[in-house]
Amino acid sequence: MCRQCLLPSTLPCVAGRLIKCTQISLLYSTLGASDENLYQRISKDVGEDRYSRSAKEENSPPISLGDRLTQLPDLPFEKPFPKSKEDRENLYPRISKEENYPSISLGERLAFLPDFQVDKPSQTRVELKRSLETRIKKRVKEQYLNGKFHNLVTNVIATSKTLEDAYNSIRHSSNSQANNEHDGLCFISMAKELLRGDFDVEANTVKISPKSLRERNLILPNLKLKVIQEAIRIVVEVVYRPHFSKICHGCRSGRGTQSALRYICNEIENPNWYFAFCVTKEVDTHVFNRLISIMEERIEDASFYALLRLMFEAQVLNLEFGGFPKGQGLPQEGTLSPILMNVYLSLFDAEFYRLCMRYEGLSPNKDDPIQAGRSSKLRNWFRRQIKGEDSHNRQAHRLHACRYMDEILVAVSGPEDLALEIRESVYGYLRESLSLEVVEQGESPLIKPTSGVRFLGMFIRASDREEISSAVRVVHKLKDKMQLFASQKEVYWEAMTARIGKKFVGRCLKNIKEEKLEREENMSMVLMNRISEFRRPGMEPEHWFRHLLKIWIQDLGTQVKRNEEETLAKHIVEPELPLELVNSFYNFQQKAKEYISSESLSTRSLLESHSLSSPTMTTKLEAPIRVLKKSLIRYGLIDIEGNPRHISMLILQDDLQIINWFCGLVHRWKYWFRECDNFETVRLMLLECVRKSCVRTLSTKHHVSEAVIERRYELELSNIPLRGQMEFFSLSKDKEKMTNGRDSLSFSSEDEMMLYGSAYAGLFVLSLAQVKRPSALRVCRVMCCSVPASSIYSVHVFEKRKHPGWKTGFSSWIPPALNRKRIPLCKQHVKDLYMGDISLQVVDFSPS
Repeated sequence: MCRQCLLPSTLPCVAGRLIKCTQISLLYSTLGASDENLYQRISKDVGEDRYSRSAKEENSPPISLGDRLTQLPDLPFEKPFPKSKEDRENLYPRISKEENYPSISLGERLAFLPDFQVDKPSQTRVELKRSLETRIKKRVKEQYLNGKFHNLVTNVIATSKTLEDAYNSIRHSSNSQANNEHDGLCFISMAKELLRGDFDVEANTVKISPKSLRERNLILPNLKLKVIQEAIRIVVEVVYRPHFSKICHGCRSGRGTQSALRYICNEIENPNWYFAFCVTKEVDTHVFNRLISIMEERIEDASFYALLRLMFEAQVLNLEFGGFPKGQGLPQEGTLSPILMNVYLSLFDAEFYRLCMRYEGLSPNKDDPIQAGRSSKLRNWFRRQIKGEDSHNRQAHRLHACRYMDEILVAVSGPEDLALEIRESVYGYLRESLSLEVVEQGESPLIKPTSGVRFLGMFIRASDREEISSAVRVVHKLKDKMQLFASQKEVYWEAMTARIGKKFVGRCLKNIKEEKLEREENMSMVLMNRISEFRRPGMEPEHWFRHLLKIWIQDLGTQVKRNEEETLAKHIVEPELPLELVNSFYNFQQKAKEYISSESLSTRSLLESHSLSSPTMTTKLEAPIRVLKKSLIRYGLIDIEGNPRHISMLILQDDLQIINWFCGLVHRWKYWFRECDNFETVRLMLLECVRKSCVRTLSTKHHVSEAVIERRYELELSNIPLRGQMEFFSLSKDKEKMTNGRDSLSFSSEDEMMLYGSAYAGLFVLSLAQVKRPSALRVCRVMCCSVPASSIYSVHVFEKRKHPGWKTGFSSWIPPALNRKRIPLCKQHVKDLYMGDISLQVVDFSPS
């Protein structure tokens, strides 16, 4: 053993040597010594010759590491490292201040610390798209001068940076991986063509001919033209975003489908009349010229309007009012259609505000003494705009509107004549000033709130409610708690006494069977004698027991109907229980009844002193249950009687793709209808129909029982709820976290604009048309995707053309030219289409 370090003799003083080197390193680093000085100090004290190899040692035979360590000389332990500055100078005089070593500040020491890279969490698609649009927004803001935006094409759109950002925005929308080749696009050459004005729009379109002569051709942009349209969309969105009104929803940040429905339920109070309608019009030259004149008020750029006109003449804008639901990811909806539609209908929003000022602020109200006097009617109207100012005033005239793209809902608080007058004013402005046609919803011109109206695929219904004072609520709450507590104790008492009675009778029957009735010592002889009196010769114990209970019930009286448990509890168990226990229970029940009756009297007194407030209307959202059932029948999930069945069109696909198809429907229903008041009915449909249909589809494919499928795919089927899994539906209505890397069905309303189209993209069926062959290698037809396609699929959409339509979770009508169209897709994008991460808008339908 070594005396210095107490280590085995084969390793003498290694610890002392290492400690010596550590002390020198700490001292030099504290005093700011360089690495070279530190190396010299260590080499001098420890011995450089022990760490370097001489020529003699190189020629000598190899020595093991253990032998070298044993040859090291012993060094004594140094004293503990001094903490104070004076002690260090006394211990190590060679490195004191007298040698004029340069001092290093704390900032310089921190500057030489190595950099540590912290792994940041990966950004979502929404965050990536927002960062791209922020870059373009800065470029657009630089072109603002004298109230207008100038040279947007020259300085913003026709630049390689903007085009590349627009391409990346499309790539994030299609959920594709980064591609260094950018699908063969050269942004510099595209920018030069736009600057020269010789960009050929028609050469970059895809014409899809319909199967029927009655249908018109569908013209869609290719990837090159779609990149330019995406850049224009972002630019127009930046220009007009601050000028849209609060009643405008759809393709706006923070104002989507959820915000529109929430506005109707929370902001519209006490409506008397509803009327909902949809504007429809195929944009012609007159409407397009009117749109250009509107945009000229804020954008001054001739080349910008020339580019839009070329797209209009090539019929690639696909701007159509009505015809199909907007915002559901349908391929016939153009990239520029949502923002241009909002710009055009912003005139209607301004006209509606003028109607509000006319009928709310300037119309006389005879019942209001303030308005009837000399006070300013306009000032009173602005005062009433404050939230809650006159929400309970049933005599005040109020107008509300909510517009989601081309669907409009108007609510009027006032008499029927006023509602009809407002309706005619709105319809007249849309027809005469905006040259749009109006399609009414419902048979009657006005709809009462209690009857319900259809809007955004939901059913909106209002009902009366009475607001009770807080004192009455407190009394009711306390009384209900006491009544519930007393009833729970009573139920528990009856259950336990009946249980004791059953055990007693069971014990009696057991002893009767064993012929030990008269010899049992632990039983009450009085009760046993009473039981034995009613036994007839030859009667079985079970029959005897039933006969005995009937006799006991008859003895209690014919007017009172008793069951077996009550008979055992009241007439067998309770007489045998301690008298104090029974009396305390019934005394408690009596006191509880007296307390509840006294609180009822106090409640009546409160109702007399505190009158009820005026009744108000509460708005409820309801999912279209009948339409949902019809859609399930149409897609083959259930039969006409409502029994789950397998889907034959999915059997040829992979097992995970089949499960993803059903999971996509579950996630859509859970996200779209979670705020509906009849969501419990939707939940039962998911439990009864969707999961069983998924299991039966897999069972039919593999020819095994459903129990085997449940065990084999237990983990994959966990996304489809079972009966009793209530936590699956316990969602937060304000904030939701992303699950499984998905951010399309769990985003907030602020992100709906970034994922416009895919957020409410419906489900459809992709039937397997052809498996990939090595001789015919094809690339996935989703834009910005270069992955080889695994198979070729056919698109099937079974919904009929109807607008406005209901929200069913399935895709709405698509043109017949695209229905059953064959497209090659990779497995990842098949899953994304099923789960709702992307829509049909990012699929390239051009012939391969």
